[in-house]
Amino acid sequence: MREEKNRRKGIVIMGQLIHLVKPLLPLMCLAVILGVAGYLCAIFLTIFAGYGLLKIGAGLSFTVRAAGVMVLLAVFRGILHYGEQYCNHFIAFKLLAIIRHQVFAALRRLCPAKLEGKEKGNLIAILTSDIELLEVFYAHTISPIAIAVVTSLVMVIFLWHCAPAAGMLSLVGYLVVGALIPLWNGKRGAGEGMKFRTDFGELNSFVLDSLRGLDETIQYGEGKKRMKQMEERSRQLGLLQKKLNRHEAAQSSLTNLVILVFSFGMLFLMLFLFQRGEVTFDQLLISVIAMMGSFGPVVALSNLSNNLNQTLASGERVLSILEEAPQVEEVCGKAQVSFEGASAAHVNFAYEEEQILRDYSISLPKGKIVGICGASGSGKSTLLKLLMRFWDPDSGSVTISGKDVREINTANLRDMESYVTQETYLFCDSIADNIAVGKPGASREEIMEAAKKASIHEFIMSLPDGYDTKVGELGDSLSGGEKQRIGIARAFLHDAPFLLLDEPTSNLDSLNEGIILKSLKQISREKTVVLVSHRKSTMNLADTVYAMENGRIS
Repeated sequence: MREEKNRRKGIVIMGQLIHLVKPLLPLMCLAVILGVAGYLCAIFLTIFAGYGLLKIGAGLSFTVRAAGVMVLLAVFRGILHYGEQYCNHFIAFKLLAIIRHQVFAALRRLCPAKLEGKEKGNLIAILTSDIELLEVFYAHTISPIAIAVVTSLVMVIFLWHCAPAAGMLSLVGYLVVGALIPLWNGKRGAGEGMKFRTDFGELNSFVLDSLRGLDETIQYGEGKKRMKQMEERSRQLGLLQKKLNRHEAAQSSLTNLVILVFSFGMLFLMLFLFQRGEVTFDQLLISVIAMMGSFGPVVALSNLSNNLNQTLASGERVLSILEEAPQVEEVCGKAQVSFEGASAAHVNFAYEEEQILRDYSISLPKGKIVGICGASGSGKSTLLKLLMRFWDPDSGSVTISGKDVREINTANLRDMESYVTQETYLFCDSIADNIAVGKPGASREEIMEAAKKASIHEFIMSLPDGYDTKVGELGDSLSGGEKQRIGIARAFLHDAPFLLLDEPTSNLDSLNEGIILKSLKQISREKTVVLVSHRKSTMNLADTVYAMENGRIS
């Protein structure tokens, strides 16, 4: 995310958001045309009413014609307004779908390196409420700005024909109501708008964190403390919302006052010109009516600034995600590589200031099981992530088949590797679908075979719905060992030649550990396995065992 001091100006954010409309520009132009025509129908409805009053003695036929024109204008106003709103909302929801797709693609590029330090609740706020708020911009901002500009120009020309002074006064009035007041209000509330969106995202993160740590909160009596913190955050958010509401109320009151001033200003101006004989009574009345009835488009534009600060803050947060450069760039277009062994040579790697690996080298021959043991924080898991190319080393090289992983197509690299992490993540879906993550489109027979190798098949079949059993959010309905075996089943289903197993038996009892180690032994003839574990029983499976200490092989 951008730092507050480096935040873009509102006009820059609007320009970048408008750029996304290019594929739908013809539809946007249609929306503007319909909107201008609709407002002109509404304005000239009152003008024709004024003409009707002036010609009240012109006879029945004129009255009927005038009434007919007014009815047509009223009907067309409704139809045109509906058409404009339909176009604007079609554009908005189409663009929101496009933006969501782009944001998810950006997150995919950024993960895991750039997302590991980000608050998940804040990301959820960007993916949901921030993107949803952009609907206000696309449906109720771009088109109204264009409509207000075009409609105001038409009315300035119309009033200029009545009297040049009237045209000039109307131009000043439209600029003050539609431009100066919104800009003033926008500048005044820009900081609060951005702070509100940021604090809202942080509150999301806090609530998500509190829900995930509910057991610990209850166990250690931290409930009142968490509740107090949540109340304080909510109170601060409420105060910010009140401040934004005060800005909105002040802006609305000022807008109404300015409209009254310019409406009466037009009346006094035309009376002055009428007394001097420079305009007729008809021109006086029509000019005043036209001025009073033509502020609709610029009032709509002025009201935009009420929500525009938060909308632009949301736009800034979304654009920041889209523009953030990934720490590890994906590779494509290179020649395919088949797995013939892996190695790391003189690798140095640090998470920010914390040095993890120092001049680290290791060879992982094809068809062998290599065990790595060591204390927590010694760099075992980091090595596996470098082999997966979740990160790139600060110096040195990580190679597959003698080729630096930075020169191997990312899809090719992922196909060659299966990675089982210490904590298996399960999606809120069926057990079968969770295992099938390892091979999208896998048959039920393939899924069951992988589950048997992972010693989880009999447990699954004992469940009422078998493989169709839903695991719940984060797999909460399963134990740690059951989740771990599903993760191992995924790896077996993926059937890659290079297996990276990070503490694969840490949550298993001796019986299940033995079954899984037997499966690993059977497949090791055709696969290369890197086995990270604290357990001596697990290390007994390895052909070669390396002890890691302070980021080095010992």
